[in-house]
Amino acid sequence: MKSQSQPKPVEPPAAAPAMGASIDAPAPKARGKGLPLARIREMSLTEMAYRGQQEATKLIERIAPIDSYPDPRALLEDRAPALASADAALQWLRQTAPQRFFAGVRDRAALDILHDRLPDDCADLIASATDAIALRRFDLLGYRMLSFGDPIDWHLDPVWTRQSPLVHWSQIDALDPAVVGDSKIVWELNRHQWVVGLAQAWTLTGDERYAEAAIDAIDRWLEANPPSVGINWASSLEVSYRLMSWCWTLLLLRDLPTLSGAWVMKVLAAASLHAAHVKRYLSYYFSPNTHLTGEALGLFYAGVLLREFQDAPRWRDLGSQILVTESSRQISADGVHFEQSTCYHRYTVEIYMHYLLLAQQNGIAVPPAIADCLRQMVDFLVVVRQPDGSIPAIGDADGGTLLPLARRGAGDCRGVFATAAAMFERPDFAWAARGITPEVLWLLGTRGLQTFDAVGSTAPGGPASRVLPGGGYAVLRSQWQSDAHQMIVDIGPLGCPVSSGHGHADLLSIQCSIFGEPCLVDAGNYCYTTEAEWRDFFRSTAAHNTLTVDGQSQSEPSGPFGWRRRPRVRLREWHSTSELDFLDAEHDAFWTGGSDPIVHRRRVLFVKPRYWIVVDDLSGTSRHTVNLTFQFAPMQVTLGPNRWARAETPAGRVLWIGPFTSAAMRMTLKSGELHPIRGWIAPDYGQRVPAPTLSYSATATLPWRVLTLLLPDAQGLSSPPAVRLIYDAQGLPVGLLFERTGESVRVDQRAVMVER
Repeated sequence: MKSQSQPKPVEPPAAAPAMGASIDAPAPKARGKGLPLARIREMSLTEMAYRGQQEATKLIERIAPIDSYPDPRALLEDRAPALASADAALQWLRQTAPQRFFAGVRDRAALDILHDRLPDDCADLIASATDAIALRRFDLLGYRMLSFGDPIDWHLDPVWTRQSPLVHWSQIDALDPAVVGDSKIVWELNRHQWVVGLAQAWTLTGDERYAEAAIDAIDRWLEANPPSVGINWASSLEVSYRLMSWCWTLLLLRDLPTLSGAWVMKVLAAASLHAAHVKRYLSYYFSPNTHLTGEALGLFYAGVLLREFQDAPRWRDLGSQILVTESSRQISADGVHFEQSTCYHRYTVEIYMHYLLLAQQNGIAVPPAIADCLRQMVDFLVVVRQPDGSIPAIGDADGGTLLPLARRGAGDCRGVFATAAAMFERPDFAWAARGITPEVLWLLGTRGLQTFDAVGSTAPGGPASRVLPGGGYAVLRSQWQSDAHQMIVDIGPLGCPVSSGHGHADLLSIQCSIFGEPCLVDAGNYCYTTEAEWRDFFRSTAAHNTLTVDGQSQSEPSGPFGWRRRPRVRLREWHSTSELDFLDAEHDAFWTGGSDPIVHRRRVLFVKPRYWIVVDDLSGTSRHTVNLTFQFAPMQVTLGPNRWARAETPAGRVLWIGPFTSAAMRMTLKSGELHPIRGWIAPDYGQRVPAPTLSYSATATLPWRVLTLLLPDAQGLSSPPAVRLIYDAQGLPVGLLFERTGESVRVDQRAVMVER
């Protein structure tokens, strides 16, 4: 075993820069690709010093590698003398550590309540743990029953049959599918969150097979993953997640009768090396988003739980400092995470929940603004929550969570809502959760359950329709009930200000639920690096419910996590009453600086609770081909007369869609098409299924306008409503007349008028 010295790191300010970071790049690209010269010229002296220090550290690690972990006793004697014996380590784990950790872990009564009140959740967790030890099969991301071999090959991607090399992590391009396959799949296994599930299963059943499997998994991982060697060290975020999983595993197994103090010492020593690695390679400039906050939380975990280590105060303080600073940088004034992704928004909510709970448990002061920010973030999830209880797909989604204490599908935020209800005593959060969840008991124990029960459950107060101009969303909703109509309109920027990495080209796109069922949906996110054509499709404008001009997306991809341009939306007007909602917004994404400025203006009128009218205007003077797209959830869609389309939900409810314009339009319906790709949605990472896509296309000289009626139909009629256009004095379409009832709706340049 060779020793390894590290230069003292140069630490940048806790606030990461606003420019020049590459989202989700675990490290600068390997094999000499480096950074572009133009990018280097943009760097501040602080960034250059920090990057230079990291590169020097990597070089030292490559020259003098460590081929195994140091002796735990020697490491602990040097860094945490109070834990440098088996008896001391075991006593610490059983008596001291629980007082620093989450209340639910040390609350034995919570286990009985889990069995009594949530038997199905317990059975599901135990079944998953059984699959892991009996079948060596794992449900990860959107993949089911994956096998990594027996014993587990920790560097294998079994989907793309790639095994990453055992070299220093900085020599591996984790975004190169030819070398590593899909690093997301490899990392998801190596987060060891499923090991926490094994430890949970032991606490619920007392069956020592689960505990022994958890211990064996960590032992085998340590044997196969020397410090800094291999893909599992290539992302500081993944190292941080594994560190947190080990903390949970240790605490859950603390009363195992056969638990060895020597094993506890081994895990503590390895955990300290994980914390040191995270601190050494923080993502200040590589991925200053949820990567940075997730890494900071891992440092905070280590700092408060492993405070016997000499470096613990610095881990704790640095982690806390980053989390406090990033809360104002990454989260808008109305509580929306800046990556424009509901998945990464949820990640951020979970990160700050764990931070607040651990800080409170350890008597660490946190600025009140953090709790206020967290409440606002949960408020946003309540606002966009669909009537069926799910969270809509917006932007990228990677299929993972901070710590899955219960098995949940994509879009299931009940655990977040229930925990927030108990933390903040909010009955509207409890309403969104639809009842108690296991997360409350694991995190907060019986006291959290008592608070949740005492809070009660009531629908949110205030208007059901909301606009969040800072975050970039508007929600037009008929009511809060489960059979409501709801439309979500994206009026925000294309991702975060750094490189927009997790944002999609979805400006002014809509999603729609009728009678409580999602009908028009975001196509989702299928993959990141393995299939470029599919990656580009799912984040393109063509995969979203909005307009394209001449087949062009609102921006062009720059690698798997970047865009060449970052157009924005301008909110022109919003007002909401008990009778109608009206939204007016525009963007200029289709104008790239030529002589003919093109602006897409979209106005949405919701005549409550009966129908929406979407008015799309394209300004300009030249001739273009326009496509108006509607992406449905899997359901039956049929084409009718006069450009009408009829979409029938699984429950038999119908949404009629009819565009009205003075120009000729062609309508097409695609599902599961490959050349070109059309008619697909991704329910989870790694999954794609056919779903109908309706497209209306026209070739016209601008300016051009189309009015589209979206009419929910409870009766499921077989023929469309009788509707015709209303024109103004200049012959421009300005409204619709419902011939059967005589109701007219006008949406001109300055006003909205509904006459019955």
